[in-house]
Amino acid sequence: MNSDPAKQQQFLKVIDRETATARFHSHLNLVPLGLETVTLHESLNRILSENVVSQVNVSSFDRSNVDGFAIQAEDSYGASEDSPKILTLNKETISTGVTPQQEVNPGSATLIATGGMIPRGANAVVMVEDTDIEDGKVVLSRAVSTGDNMTFTGTDISLGETVLWKSQKITSREIGILAAIGLTKVSVFQRPKVAIISTGNEIVPPGEDCPPGFVYDSNLYILAAAVTEAGGEPIPLGVVRDDEELLQKHLSQALEYDIVVLSGGTSKGAGDLSYRAVEKLTDPGIIAHGVSLKPGKPICLAVTGKKPIVILPGFPTSAIFTFHEFVAPVIRHYAGVPKASPKSFQATIPFRLNSARGRTEYCLVNLIRKDSEWIAYPLGKGSGSVTTFSLADGFIKIDQHTEYLDEGEIVSVQLLSEEIEPADVVIIGSHCLGLDLLMTHLKEDGFSAKALHVGSTSGLKAARRNECDLAGVHLYDDRTDKYNTPFLNSDLVLIRGYHRQQAFIHRNGDKRFQDKDFREAIDFVLQDSQCRMVNRNTGSGTRILTDQLLKGIKPTGYAAQAKSHNAVAASISQNRADWGIAIEQVVRQYDLTAIPIQKENYDFIIHKSRMNSASIEAVQAILQSESFQRELQGKGFQFDSEIGEIISGDGISSDIITDKNS
Repeated sequence: MNSDPAKQQQFLKVIDRETATARFHSHLNLVPLGLETVTLHESLNRILSENVVSQVNVSSFDRSNVDGFAIQAEDSYGASEDSPKILTLNKETISTGVTPQQEVNPGSATLIATGGMIPRGANAVVMVEDTDIEDGKVVLSRAVSTGDNMTFTGTDISLGETVLWKSQKITSREIGILAAIGLTKVSVFQRPKVAIISTGNEIVPPGEDCPPGFVYDSNLYILAAAVTEAGGEPIPLGVVRDDEELLQKHLSQALEYDIVVLSGGTSKGAGDLSYRAVEKLTDPGIIAHGVSLKPGKPICLAVTGKKPIVILPGFPTSAIFTFHEFVAPVIRHYAGVPKASPKSFQATIPFRLNSARGRTEYCLVNLIRKDSEWIAYPLGKGSGSVTTFSLADGFIKIDQHTEYLDEGEIVSVQLLSEEIEPADVVIIGSHCLGLDLLMTHLKEDGFSAKALHVGSTSGLKAARRNECDLAGVHLYDDRTDKYNTPFLNSDLVLIRGYHRQQAFIHRNGDKRFQDKDFREAIDFVLQDSQCRMVNRNTGSGTRILTDQLLKGIKPTGYAAQAKSHNAVAASISQNRADWGIAIEQVVRQYDLTAIPIQKENYDFIIHKSRMNSASIEAVQAILQSESFQRELQGKGFQFDSEIGEIISGDGISSDIITDKNS
């Protein structure tokens, strides 16, 4: 081997980072390599290759949250220790796994265990601690409200709800969701196999003696860990001494894998052989050798047959720097891993958060950016909720002596995982299957997106406080016969969305509603006390429409509030209720019948300060894209030429958000 310095070659040409990256990527097919199905035990840290849509409701039935008695809440009103209410004890006892056979009628109560199925007729559970049994009667010493101490079907996860998203990394949280909806296997992107070769006569594997002048091979372990972090599978091929024939043999073996990484031997010195082995490759071969980086100038980028080969500098700092600059992005593309975002840990509370004195409370929060600060938006579906945990970025700790955290108070947010990063796009408001579709496109465009389904009114409030990027709303104003625009103020604008059909829904074959339009159907249920409704939650756009249609009359079941269209449909499908108002799209999933009421607009309200963000521009582009519109139509939604356009408001009916119950 000729080691004469005068005969050493120099770099082909030193180029800038952008040019090197562009050349490198132009010869690669930067898409996920393929898909595979793995078990839940194997899925940790893998990347989902498709959206996961629940085929079940969680919970799958209306259940009790406590040991107690299933009753009609109205029978408990006014109950106290001094003036108890007396109910007849039904013979049936409902434990877990038991299907109720006896209806709870006015004046009666059924003993029920935690997790037991709520019987028909009951709309609340009174805790056993607030009762006594005397002479076969149930004595109530405390009143309850409709829905107290019970969880409705689908409150946590609804049939047809998208619970996990394509390109989402699977952590212990996501595995909990997958298990909760009954899955044992999941489709993920293949992990690219990355062959790693360390070169140099001075390199010694850890565990062996390291004489003077030699160094342990730290690069192999650093790079293997970095490959794993980026979403790949490292294939260590060991240390190769400075022998061109031996190196060529190892390189041929490495080319059996998806990506090849060598460290050392790239400076074109007489003893640097890696580039000599690589320069014999063609199609196209070496495309960059020498990049204006410090550290990392000697990096060599090559491609053969669409397969990337990268020779990293030998010094560990240079090696890992250039790895993250050039190799990690390719691994992420091949593995379907989305881009990373910055983190933050200090945040403010957007509204007063009450806590019970005498206990330390942990509140799950979602982090939302507001100008240069973070908002810790409290989440809550109950302690048994799976989706709340999946939506949360972290939690705050409320001291046992603290009764509340005031609006604007600064809190410390502890992340659930160091890898959790707040979403680029936060959507607060009404849930919709079309919104799921929009979020899918956002995620495919590289934006992390999260939706908090709290109803249209709460979404409007959040937009007014500038606490979300988008508020999905469908608020009807009967004074103007318009949706959404009358509720905008001078700080808000609206991106026009799409149309949905609100409907009166009931079970197939229910002759009570046969050949009736929605007005006739509502007139009927207002006169028939045996016909039970399931309502929507206060503050939702559907609840506002329902109240307008009922004109102050509260039919049987009015107080039972479901938190989603799916939950309304589930209650009717399971014979817990006979009718309700929901969007027409849910009837397909539950095999119900819909009587059309009116078309409504589902739009997106935005605070003006967020209008110039890249994420809002992406939302507009998606709404106006042909691919999104085709998929939207495929799900039964309609739209007009205004979709995606910015609409100013009328500012007429802003008083709707003063409803203290919303």
